[in-house]
Amino acid sequence: MVQYTQARFDASFAALSDATRRGVLEQLGRTDASITELAEKFHMTLTGMKKHVGVLEQAGLVTTEKVGRVRTCKLGLRRLAEEAAWIERYRQLWAARFDALDAVVEDLKRKERADGRKKKE
Repeated sequence: MVQYTQARFDASFAALSDATRRGVLEQLGRTDASITELAEKFHMTLTGMKKHVGVLEQAGLVTTEKVGRVRTCKLGLRRLAEEAAWIERYRQLWAARFDALDAVVEDLKRKERADGRKKKE
């Protein structure tokens, strides 16, 4: 189970690591598009766009359907809920650490101000 989840996370984050692929997902969130339309929109070759779509498809984020000579892309059924939950756990962890660091800094500032007042007296 852990290996399956890890492989899914790896595929998801690898797919999302590229700006073009994130842009493709944004575009497909608005409307389905052919690979040709996507290639034109992102100013790239059909071969290049096919590779990007393939990575998204392997991650389950995009599905394609070929009708005649046109391959249409649409958002996949897979959601990123597990990945979002994983990120949220780390966001909470870092938020707690920064809050603790803020408390230490504030304590040091108070002590520094108190020491400054003692020296003046």
